[in-house]
Amino acid sequence: MSDPLAPLFDGHEIPPAGPRPEEDPTAKARGVCLRLLTSAPRTRAQLEQALQRRNTPDEVIETVLDGLGEAGLIDDVAFAEAWVDSRHAGRGLARRALASELRRRGVAEETVRDAVDELSAEREEETARRLVRRKLAATAGRDDTTRIRRVMGMLARKGYSAGLAYRLVREELEAEGVEVDLPDPGPDLD
Repeated sequence: MSDPLAPLFDGHEIPPAGPRPEEDPTAKARGVCLRLLTSAPRTRAQLEQALQRRNTPDEVIETVLDGLGEAGLIDDVAFAEAWVDSRHAGRGLARRALASELRRRGVAEETVRDAVDELSAEREEETARRLVRRKLAATAGRDDTTRIRRVMGMLARKGYSAGLAYRLVREELEAEGVEVDLPDPGPDLD
């Protein structure tokens, strides 16, 4: 007697019984992670959250993330270092803002501290000074109070300390020949 399913597979082997690959939770979770990693680097915590939102079992999450970590596809230390370099160079963010962003992405505190400590105080000040000069140039012609408020606000949003901001604004305005009486917020604590 012939197999009644044979015409459906036209001479090809009948697939084995059991879950299809797209139904296998481990394969599905791995696929989700690989798609996410293809679009942008991610931390382990970000991938874990994505899998949890898809109701992936905890043991599958651990297995998949451990495997991706062993393969070098998840590396929170490398992620943090690259994030600090990129966001400081591109957006001019200070160490405080960079640390906050990394924490929100689930990077461990020690890794955050190590990555942010790679950014020297001199480099941070140099970047802040460049930002101050650019903002002052963009606000030339406005009254000094408006210029100062805008520069100070920009530096605060980027995570720079008030002490550094006041000092740099004062120095750059004096270099322009503008006499300014800014309060001294005290020593830089950052």
